[in-house]
Amino acid sequence: MRFSKKKTAFAALVAASAIALAGCGGGDVVSENPGGDAGGGGNDGEMYVALVSKGFQHQFWQAVKTGAEEKAEELGVRVTFEGPAAETEIAQQLDMLTTAINSNPDAIGYAALDPEACVAPLEQAKSKEIPVVYFDAPCNGEVGLSLAATDSKAAGALAAEHMAELIGGEGEVAVVGHSQINSTGVERRDGFVEKIEADFPDIEIVDIQYGDGDHLKSADIAKSMIAAHPDLKGIYGTNEGSAIGVVNAVKELGIEKGKLTIIGFDSGAAQINAIKDGTMAGAITQDPIGIGARTVESAVAAAKGEELDEFYDTGSYWYDAENIEDPKIAAVLYE
Repeated sequence: MRFSKKKTAFAALVAASAIALAGCGGGDVVSENPGGDAGGGGNDGEMYVALVSKGFQHQFWQAVKTGAEEKAEELGVRVTFEGPAAETEIAQQLDMLTTAINSNPDAIGYAALDPEACVAPLEQAKSKEIPVVYFDAPCNGEVGLSLAATDSKAAGALAAEHMAELIGGEGEVAVVGHSQINSTGVERRDGFVEKIEADFPDIEIVDIQYGDGDHLKSADIAKSMIAAHPDLKGIYGTNEGSAIGVVNAVKELGIEKGKLTIIGFDSGAAQINAIKDGTMAGAITQDPIGIGARTVESAVAAAKGEELDEFYDTGSYWYDAENIEDPKIAAVLYE
């Protein structure tokens, strides 16, 4: 992960630009920021933070939004929260980012679908002296000041440890990933694969395919995996849509509960129910409310020129039927 635990300050990273400051008073203002003046914020001087997420199709993002809004209320700032309809809609997300920049907020929080595609728009934010913080997944380049996220490689390794334990340390497993592009997809996959290869030589990863986090596509992939590998012992789904796709595939094929070990990622009602009824063995959950809250807190600090840690690890946790009611686990689950 590029972001390490050291301090940074917006004032030290962005040089003043008279041209950019003059350009901030232009007319490219969206309705979500009716103030639109060069200093950002609303028309009453209220601090304004624009958040652009990866999507809205999973409950994870709704939980991030909740955390952001709760922290904004606590700090007395205004936030907007947008995301494309699906996590494959990179162009739509970039349009949302450009609109957010043109609204001249005091700070921007961004979760990158494509770490390269966002570099140029965020350079525009830098030229307008709008500080940028990341959540969930960063953009490449040097604009972002901080990242609030799960350590996805560590989380993937945690999934691998539980998979190995559940299948007895040997056999064939497969991975249904949600992205080969954004950092969460890559790191959750790599953390799992590297842990299996390093510590469990009798487990073979026989297939890795990608369903874009879409449960229908992921279900089709899981069915093909099961057909191609009759001795398959387990499948790991790297996000909510991927895991539910595997669950649906198993149900549609009439496979007995528990015969195929399914490990998921994130929570949501469908995964929680699948774990409770024995279809899924367990999953890795993040703290999406914490991610949202930390993002707003970092954005406000950045807007004030305060120092930030480059990386805030919001944690990852294994949950299954045995610990799902534990108060510490229940606090980071969402439906």
